[in-house]
Amino acid sequence: MKSTTQTLIDRRKFLYGLGSSIGAIAFSNLLAAEKTSTALKTPRFQPQPMLAAKAKSCIFLTMEGGPSHLDTFDPKSKLTELHLKKFERSGQQFSAMSQGNRYFVQSPFTSRKVGHSGADISSPFVHLASVADDICWYRGCQADSVDHPTAMYHLNTGNKFGGDPAMGSWVTYGLGAINQNLPSFVVLPEVAYPQGGAGNWSNGFLPSRLQGTPLRSVGSPILDLYPPEYINRAHQRQSLDLLRYFNRQHQQQNPHHDELSARMESYELAFRMQMEVPDIIDLDQEPDDIKQLYGIDQAHSDNFGRKCLLARRLVEKGVRFVQIYSGGWDSHDYLERAHGALIRSIDQPIAGLIKDLKQRGMLDETLIVWSGEFGRSPDNGIRGGGIAYGRDHNAEAMPIWLAGGGVKAGHIIGQTDEIGEKAVEVVHPIKDLHVTLLRLLGLDDNKLTYFHGGRFKQLSQTGGTVIEELIG
Repeated sequence: MKSTTQTLIDRRKFLYGLGSSIGAIAFSNLLAAEKTSTALKTPRFQPQPMLAAKAKSCIFLTMEGGPSHLDTFDPKSKLTELHLKKFERSGQQFSAMSQGNRYFVQSPFTSRKVGHSGADISSPFVHLASVADDICWYRGCQADSVDHPTAMYHLNTGNKFGGDPAMGSWVTYGLGAINQNLPSFVVLPEVAYPQGGAGNWSNGFLPSRLQGTPLRSVGSPILDLYPPEYINRAHQRQSLDLLRYFNRQHQQQNPHHDELSARMESYELAFRMQMEVPDIIDLDQEPDDIKQLYGIDQAHSDNFGRKCLLARRLVEKGVRFVQIYSGGWDSHDYLERAHGALIRSIDQPIAGLIKDLKQRGMLDETLIVWSGEFGRSPDNGIRGGGIAYGRDHNAEAMPIWLAGGGVKAGHIIGQTDEIGEKAVEVVHPIKDLHVTLLRLLGLDDNKLTYFHGGRFKQLSQTGGTVIEELIG
């Protein structure tokens, strides 16, 4: 039985279609390469530094959960004197996780002064003390929220309610890509994503191609990076070219679908990544002394050490913004055990990262930032007979430090009050920190804008002030 269905096609289109599958596809590949090289340009400006840049890339070390400034880099001897005495709240932004009476709690750790600056570091930090003079310690920052999801969104995107572009997306939007074969914004999360999930590295209202690319923390960083053995690169190239041809036909009929353009670019990027990523993620290429520097193959520091070493390899190859997560800092109880183990896990890897970048001549052009979403309170409700005490959330004081990338190394900037309840000197909100990070990377927050929702938007939301004291 013959089919009565016929497909009518113009002879000229048919002949052109044959050409598209052979010579025209090769030509479209050349055009695609040219288009990819300008893919990160916007209608408003070509990505480039707006100011004299002190850094060309950033590694942002995110301590999810809110590490305690009082038990890391801002100890308070007054708390030893007040330990277990009743605490009266004074209206600061604390979370009341415990019911009933609240009491001052001292740090379970001793601290010592290190480096020429006399910076305070708690006793579990053994290795970080050796690079203290490469660090700018900032004690004046304040958050806007004491709830984890909103505080994480605020730290990462400038918007407490999410939906806006992440810092790395803004940086890539403003500066463009250095290496066209790699994502410009890479995220190294824990197995469990931080509170707020992938929204913490979203492109928001910026073009989809600017979203962060997460790499897995266990096993292969990227699944299915390689094609099956029976498919070679020539086959892949032909398939992608044919797919691009059909997608462009569809895009011409639906020009407002940004997702399709982003998907096409992601296919091309994935294809190029197959050539470069395998070498970057293969940490076995590193000599043993470098792996030892990062604490790799030691049970307590191996995981974070691998992330830090991978971050160095990524920025070395031209990635603009790398964000590394360490989770579990929400220590409402068993503070000594929880914070102690976490500090041991990050101490040697971070010190190794700073030393490694410095010996390679990369520290001056790489900005390192260490921060959680807020700090901790000087008090807590006492549970477990006073043995299992911890600290609650505190938005009025938080620990932050910066290294490399033009910051004022070997200095302590800002101060908190005598019990660490509130920042009292060089006090700035997180949006001012954002503006300062952009400035160090050569970007002006007031000019780095994107028209959306009827107005020009920016990372700081409504504008901010550069924290000049942090810049060397």
